[in-house]
Amino acid sequence: MPKLSVVVPFHNVAAFADAALSSLARNAGPDVEFLLVDDCSTDGTPSVIDRWAERLPQAEVIRHGTNAGIAAARNSGIDAARGDFVTFLDGDDWYAPGHLARLLHAAQELDCDFARTDHVQSTGTSRVVRRAPARLRDTVLDPREGIAAPERETMVDYPFVWAGIYHRRLFEDGTLRFATELRTAEDRLFIWRLHLHARTYAALGLYGIFYRRGVTTSLTQIKDSRQLDFFPAYDTLVEEIGRDRDAELLLPKAVRTYCAMIAFHNEKADVYDPATARRLRHESTAALHRMPQPVLDRTLTMMDNKRSTLLNRLRDKQKAA
Repeated sequence: MPKLSVVVPFHNVAAFADAALSSLARNAGPDVEFLLVDDCSTDGTPSVIDRWAERLPQAEVIRHGTNAGIAAARNSGIDAARGDFVTFLDGDDWYAPGHLARLLHAAQELDCDFARTDHVQSTGTSRVVRRAPARLRDTVLDPREGIAAPERETMVDYPFVWAGIYHRRLFEDGTLRFATELRTAEDRLFIWRLHLHARTYAALGLYGIFYRRGVTTSLTQIKDSRQLDFFPAYDTLVEEIGRDRDAELLLPKAVRTYCAMIAFHNEKADVYDPATARRLRHESTAALHRMPQPVLDRTLTMMDNKRSTLLNRLRDKQKAA
């Protein structure tokens, strides 16, 4: 039986699939299985996957008959995984040689519910190491400590699910999965839920994952209504935290992060088509009205002047209405 299951969703990434799959070959070993999930690609991606699947040891190809989205593709991989640990790679990214062996060894040594890693951000020929904002490295910690104070960048602000490794016990009862109704921001909700429900975690000083930025087919680059799925993602989060035993402590971080997302998208509203931009402004106003108002009041006093002014302007529209 494999010790590590690597789940790799693919959708219309033929130009990059060879690089991703060849990096898997350089990380292959008896302890590793590869679950290659083709989410109904319509370009040359399926033939690239099939060609590599014949060469990769312990590789299984999973095909979706319809395009279900990255959340569903990852869930399909989780459901098929046989390893003690699960990790993820996107179909347009790649690993450094030997990364998976180092990742698995560190996870086995620490034996925590999940561990997060650094990564290398690749933009053209530029390479920049992005470090996970953890307080300590290679030390088992309480995941709730990774949420921490609202005014600081913390582990829930590091939403890259592929920069991590997850023990199978997290998935065994079927409750921890990616939210398939979300076309984007599914990773942000998943990371928050990890920190809320897991018992132990660690941050590792590894950076063998290369994250390719600026890919036109990437969900981070789309300019349509799919980008607005952060609204239901954070509405769900705020609702869940409101019922949590530590709601008073954790809500300020969730509300501030939600506000930061609203400000970020409104600051670049002109890149969206007019209908999406109108919907963005309308939903931003409604979301601010739904938040716990005393927490929102405090949050807006703590944010920088530019963002607090923008958010107060949006909030005032609801009051005027």
